[in-house]
Amino acid sequence: VQNEFIRGTVHVGRFGDKVREVRLRWFGHVQRRNMGYISRRMLRMEPPGRRKRERTRRRFMDVVKEDMQVDGVKEADVEDRGVWRRMFRCG
Repeated sequence: VQNEFIRGTVHVGRFGDKVREVRLRWFGHVQRRNMGYISRRMLRMEPPGRRKRERTRRRFMDVVKEDMQVDGVKEADVEDRGVWRRMFRCG
């Protein structure tokens, strides 16, 4: 029995799609908060100094931007909570 068949039977999306959905919903939640909240300030924080020379790790915002490109949404869409949540319902 293939995974695609099982997911279709129980109406569950791919794991990666669910992770992307949750990540973007959390981003929207934090982005709508007041700048006084530490989570909002930390989202865009750039620590002083240089990054290590080795392979640079992807930051949360780098991944969010990639996710938004995949789904074809803009950061401005986050302001309307209802629309933002409906965009990322995958099961």
